Amino acid sequence: MTRALVTGASGFIGRHLARRLVEAGAETHAVSRAARGDGAAPWCRVDLTDADAVERVVERIRPDVIYHLAGHVSGSRSLDAVIPSLQQNLVAAVHVLVAAARTGSRVVLAGSMEEVMPLDAQPPSSPYAAAKGAATSFGRMLAALHGLPVVNMRLFMVYGPGQADHTKLVPYVVTSFLRGEKPRLSSGSRPVDWIYVDDAVDALVAAGTTPDLAGETIDVGSGELVTIRSVVEQIAEVVGTDVEPEFGALPERPLETIRTADLERARTRLGWTPTTPLTDGLRATVHAYRDELAHREPAVRGRGGV
Repeated sequence: MTRALVTGASGFIGRHLARRLVEAGAETHAVSRAARGDGAAPWCRVDLTDADAVERVVERIRPDVIYHLAGHVSGSRSLDAVIPSLQQNLVAAVHVLVAAARTGSRVVLAGSMEEVMPLDAQPPSSPYAAAKGAATSFGRMLAALHGLPVVNMRLFMVYGPGQADHTKLVPYVVTSFLRGEKPRLSSGSRPVDWIYVDDAVDALVAAGTTPDLAGETIDVGSGELVTIRSVVEQIAEVVGTDVEPEFGALPERPLETIRTADLERARTRLGWTPTTPLTDGLRATVHAYRDELAHREPAVRGRGGV
């Protein structure tokens, strides 16, 4: 790989991935919908729901590999989430896949543990899950009919430093504890497969350089389930707080996905396994958010016992 294009490069995983590719010596081009990235790579603003705009940028850059991470990431079950998920998670992905098929670029598609395969399984749990599953199907179709070298990397619950959306569970809980506030949560009984962002990026990079993966889906997770309640308690211990989270303050979401990553294909096809234990990943995450908040909210510095 000498030239890479990263969509969603201003997002949580996209920023980590773009920096890693630059450090590895790849000519890396960053694309996002609005906000500029951190300057690690040349950047351009592209609306991926505009097919012509996608065709132009892919034709101009002609990347060896496209990492498609852009999308509308939301677990909302609301009707209001249907159209944004359709446009930003399915239509945008299809535009990228078709443009890649025209230029011969490889595509590493960021899938989700929420997507359901095959169609006779349980229904998708959200508009996001439905759109991600449909994007995977389009990728498999283009691989079979047009030889598109696309691999779907089914990402499980990625966490770590630099997640700017503080409504997501880990940054929300960490920043709440650091401020001395009680996080309001559901029961916390749902078991989840958590994967540290650096490990997820390792897997994505490997997928971009491993041949003969066309049409495959590979799980990227830890292979272990840990409940939300347990993760929240571990975060509290790392922060060193006696603030009690409000479990049960929010209702449970319907159709929650409970799935463990099957790491066999990642091991055999990519030579990849996760290396960061959950305790180490949470500790690094708390350190990063403490430093971030200390710059904006000096009273946070020194709070807790990291």
